[in-house]
Amino acid sequence: MTNQQSTSNILMIRPVNFGFNEETAESNAFQKRNPNQQAVQDKALAEFDHFVKTLKHNGVNVTVENDTPQPYTPDSIFPNNWVSFHHDGTVFLYPMQAENRRLERREDIITDLEDKFKVAHVIDLSRFEADHKFLEGTGSMVLDRENKIAYACLSPRTDKEVLDLFCEQTGYQPISFEAADQHSQAIYHTNVLMCIGSKFAVICADSIPNPHEHIVVLESLKSTKKEVVTISFEQMNRFAGNMLEVKNDKGETLIVMSKNAFEALDEDQRATLAKYGKLVYADINTIETNGGGSARCMMAEVHLPVDSN
Repeated sequence: MTNQQSTSNILMIRPVNFGFNEETAESNAFQKRNPNQQAVQDKALAEFDHFVKTLKHNGVNVTVENDTPQPYTPDSIFPNNWVSFHHDGTVFLYPMQAENRRLERREDIITDLEDKFKVAHVIDLSRFEADHKFLEGTGSMVLDRENKIAYACLSPRTDKEVLDLFCEQTGYQPISFEAADQHSQAIYHTNVLMCIGSKFAVICADSIPNPHEHIVVLESLKSTKKEVVTISFEQMNRFAGNMLEVKNDKGETLIVMSKNAFEALDEDQRATLAKYGKLVYADINTIETNGGGSARCMMAEVHLPVDSN
């Protein structure tokens, strides 16, 4: 069984209390507060449902789980941070920095997936929360699944010790680096500044200030035969780095992003990406603005083997 970069099976969490999360705002410069909480939830729900409909219309198998009113989890719409699913049947649970985000980890969601997929074992890394060490899933790590490389920008939410343990347990090679936005603030998640596809990579290379780390990351992308699309800080701030390659039920490649990200790309960048897949996007502006995350954050890829029984 080989590692595939992308899958047609996606898990998404339908929100009930989506909104600005006070606990994550300090390290997430992308969040913007809206005082009208109910309006934010209503708009986010409409955006979520439209996004799911767009994915399904394009032939993606989306499993939607409903968030629960209690406990209060304003960021539950971003499940890729607390869980990842791997082709050998392994499920990883991750240590989360914000206490209210730790409540997003739900055993019942994994149990529900076992109706369709095979779960071999669950590796729970959440014990590191006691030591204030965090690794927020495929937000903290951008995985090149085919070449078994985990790219990670170190931040308050991405600890090198936990990263190295994940890599030790999975056979991945860690490539860690420092990254900062145009105001020199540490970028909170790696999947904001870069995306890996089967044959392409999108990266805000300017966000890696250390010359050696800058070269190491770009050389790694080139040595794994990715066509590199570089984006500017302005484009990164519009979530152009936060996209995900997925497959549809016909095996065709889709490159999924937000409308905001799509509109941030120039014609040449779109043309380059379109060589490798159909560009699919949806308007999720309320989710992006209040949550500080975009399309990729909303999709947890289910790489688990399908249960044939």
